[in-house]
Amino acid sequence: MRGQKLRTVLATNFLWMVFVASEELTIEVGPSFNIAAEIGGSTTLTCNVTGCEAPLFSWRAQIDTPLGGKVQNQGTKSVLTIDPVGLENENYYLCIASCGNNKVERGIQVKVYSFPRDPEIEMSGPLIVGIPVTVTCKIPKVYPSEQMEIAFLKNGSEQAPDMESHDAMEENKESYLETKSLKMTFTPTMEDMGKSLTCEAKLFFHDMEFEFKEKKTTQILQVNTVPQNATILITPSSSVQEKDSVTMTCFSEGLPLPQIFWSKKQDGEDLLLLSENAMLTLVDMRKEDSGTYVCEAKNQFGTSRKEVEVIVETPLTMEISPGPKIDAQIGDSLVLTCTTMGCDAPLFSWKTLIDSPLLGQVYSEGNKSTLIMNSIGLENEHFYVCTASCGDKKVEKVVQVKLYSFPRNPEIEMSGPVIIGSPVTVTCKVPEVYPSELLEMSFWKEDSQHHVELHNINENVEENNLETKSLKITFTPTMEDMGRSLICEAKLPIDEMEFEPKERRTIQILQVNIPPKDTRLTAFPSDSVKEGDSVTISCTSGNVPKSQIILRKKTEMEDKKFESDTYVIRAAQLEDAGVYECESKNEGGSEVKSLTLDVKVPPRNTTISIHPSRTVLEGENVTITCKTFSHPPAVIVLKKIDMDNEVTMCSKNGTFTLYHVTPDDTGVYIIDVSNEVGNDSGQIEISVMEIPKYFSPQLLALYCLSSLIIPATGMVIYFARKANHKGSYSLVDALKSKV
Repeated sequence: MRGQKLRTVLATNFLWMVFVASEELTIEVGPSFNIAAEIGGSTTLTCNVTGCEAPLFSWRAQIDTPLGGKVQNQGTKSVLTIDPVGLENENYYLCIASCGNNKVERGIQVKVYSFPRDPEIEMSGPLIVGIPVTVTCKIPKVYPSEQMEIAFLKNGSEQAPDMESHDAMEENKESYLETKSLKMTFTPTMEDMGKSLTCEAKLFFHDMEFEFKEKKTTQILQVNTVPQNATILITPSSSVQEKDSVTMTCFSEGLPLPQIFWSKKQDGEDLLLLSENAMLTLVDMRKEDSGTYVCEAKNQFGTSRKEVEVIVETPLTMEISPGPKIDAQIGDSLVLTCTTMGCDAPLFSWKTLIDSPLLGQVYSEGNKSTLIMNSIGLENEHFYVCTASCGDKKVEKVVQVKLYSFPRNPEIEMSGPVIIGSPVTVTCKVPEVYPSELLEMSFWKEDSQHHVELHNINENVEENNLETKSLKITFTPTMEDMGRSLICEAKLPIDEMEFEPKERRTIQILQVNIPPKDTRLTAFPSDSVKEGDSVTISCTSGNVPKSQIILRKKTEMEDKKFESDTYVIRAAQLEDAGVYECESKNEGGSEVKSLTLDVKVPPRNTTISIHPSRTVLEGENVTITCKTFSHPPAVIVLKKIDMDNEVTMCSKNGTFTLYHVTPDDTGVYIIDVSNEVGNDSGQIEISVMEIPKYFSPQLLALYCLSSLIIPATGMVIYFARKANHKGSYSLVDALKSKV
């Protein structure tokens, strides 16, 4: 009887091995077959196997160098983590998985790179119009440097044809990291002022999901010029009358703006320094004041010089109205009138000191000339020169037009709703102000003092340089602030100007909002229940007006919202477990509370399997696997029913192994599965067959062979006879009928 059982077991094992060998073992790697990893960063390589529940994994580098990372295996997945990534990690990594006699492998090519910082732009010196300058763009710590391309772009376009570029390379402390640079030489022009110079670096990757990584640095060009085109304007003219005054104003182009020096030539061409201002005024002129006056415009890059000859003659007088200095509001009209004495029909002309367009209409009649300018703007803020000539006599007068703009009251803006306990920033803006640097602002909250931060906000208004100035104040509202006033006051105190109003004020009353509070989310009778029990989840909020309550359950896809603030679960299931949220919100804000509902499930659907069989030979290992469904996970206990040889084993994963079994292990085993809310059980029987002690190896092999041949022969004879009765025979159908 025992020999027949052994033959049955061996036949069953043979069929099982044939079935297992038919499954296909496959392997997939990620994130890709070719990846790029940044030096100093981290990267993760994954390997997934299908066709085997518990494969054995191994990793190796193609050139048999150390992996340089940590391997973590879990089930059918293996992960190789490299942190930090170094040059030594540039390799072909091979993942090998084996399952029984099957073995598969797949590789990942890892390429490393270093591109840590943006390009750095350096100038060989200041940018001066007409003088060549060399610009260098450096990209430090690059690898692989031969795959990097660097280009200069001027105003977003490739470098101009007149620019000459050179590549250069510098080594870093790390032998494999290099500093790559590109040099460009060009001659600045005034058209370069304000243009952008961009260095663009690209590190190319071949056979990757992305072609390249790109970084760029942009620098705005600030161009300088040596002083040039020095110009002298004389008021009233270079030929003046005795006792009169003459004003000489010198202008010169140059960046940075040149400083003006006035001198007068002495005997022997020596110069006598008179002034370090652009305007030189000589009063109560005498004959000996005639001579050559020299204007020198200087900056750190050079000098420009201009001379003028001044002659003192008898007087021709002139008056200009409304006065030598006029205050006008931007957008208004302005009328300038020039009147001469000492000549009945002079010839008049008008101009600005810098010879810009007049932007007005001139009307002359008799000894009077009028310049009318409508809707004046900042382009009209000049020194205007009225010139009258009568025969060989000539007289000039200068009038200064100064402008201002202060059209509207301050504007108060909130960063958001005013909520108790939440800081709020309030901004007071004064728009379209000129000159903004003279504007004085104050901003405060009634019955309190707060620190304020001043910000200038430049806004071009119809191409004029009008500015918006602002003050910001930040405070945390309280209930006491309800109904209080925010006051913003602005003053434009230009003493030499007469206009109204010079002071404006805006007041805003505070409306304070209260956010929800005391929000509660409860589960009755408890937030931990047994499957099938009833539970009620309720959401409430404190006594805050106009609060909306939303009860929802968090899910992976989309939150599930409930129609009311109470959700009743009649019979709790495992899918009811999870995170529930209660949100109370109004205009003042929101408050969210959450709880986690735990549904406990007793063990069920328990299955027990034995490997290799319930009947085994002495010395073999027996693995008993118990699977069940429960929450929380069940504790599984294996116990043998035998008072003389009691065996008790405990497992959390449901797997028990009896090593090198003996006939004493034969018997009935009970498996008890339990958690805190229930239990389940089952029993199995294991039979261990004893191997005769006097068998030689050859005899044992013959015994095993005969144990296979005899049952097989018997089965063939049996099914052959059965087929003779039916007229046909199928071994496949016969085996199916027995399974």
